Amino acid sequence: MVEWLKRPSIWLAVAGIGLAVSLVLRQRAEVPAPPPVVPPSSAPFADTIGARGILEAVDENVRVAPAVAGLVSEVRVRVGDEVKRGDLLFSQDNREAEAERMAQEAAAGALEAAVKEAEVAVADRTDQWKRTEQLNRAASVEEKQRTLFALRLAEARLASARAQLEASRALVAQARTRCALMEVRAPRDGTILQVNIRAGEYLVPGTGENPLLLGEIRELQLRADVDEDNATRVHAGCEAVAYVKGQRLAGIPLRFVRVEPYIVPKRALAGESNERVDTRVLQVIFRLERPSIPLYVGQQMDVFLKGAGAP
Repeated sequence: MVEWLKRPSIWLAVAGIGLAVSLVLRQRAEVPAPPPVVPPSSAPFADTIGARGILEAVDENVRVAPAVAGLVSEVRVRVGDEVKRGDLLFSQDNREAEAERMAQEAAAGALEAAVKEAEVAVADRTDQWKRTEQLNRAASVEEKQRTLFALRLAEARLASARAQLEASRALVAQARTRCALMEVRAPRDGTILQVNIRAGEYLVPGTGENPLLLGEIRELQLRADVDEDNATRVHAGCEAVAYVKGQRLAGIPLRFVRVEPYIVPKRALAGESNERVDTRVLQVIFRLERPSIPLYVGQQMDVFLKGAGAP
């Protein structure tokens, strides 16, 4: 018995069995979960509605685009510039429009001369008709009729010349308007948020990116998308708080502005303006004061609204 216990193989086998048992017990032991990288969000209200929001300029952003197609000749603004209503933002090549304007003005000048000529002809025919009437029996009926018809023809020619002049003046106004449209001006006060054009580029309205993005960013507003399932729990004047996406350091209080009364398809915030999903959302607009941390237009926010409870 003693000699059997002195064999090394026996003790090695016992040690192996113990190690195996220890390994099995360690694998069965519960490992505590690692702490989260970001603290979990806590509901700020007893009845909370979660939403995803995006920052906008006050009264929404203005996408400035030209009214007519043309070649960009000069860009007057840069990102961050503050502009006033009526300030020139960029101009297009207006040589063709100016040539058309000058041609229309010249045509209008010629028609003005034709109107004056027709007025003289009417005055002459009117004088002849009056003289013929004063002759009474000395003038024949045929002569009187011929003089009267000549007067009517002169009056008709005058009316035609005046109509042509009015049409020409309308074309002059149209040409001047086209020249004015080649200069794109700020529709309201604000800050230039994006500049997507350069001198030498050809712009066609309604295609591609908007050349300029203008907004009033001294105060921001937030557009919160509430899932349509929670739309009945949203009430006018509701309290709300926003957090920077992925952070829960400090809540930003929001001031209720309005509820958009039309439920729209939710836009997938993936960088594509035309990308949509099959979910519809109710959009609620809030205002917020700028906090100490920097915020930017287009930034996504986590929004929590105080609900009115289930209906």
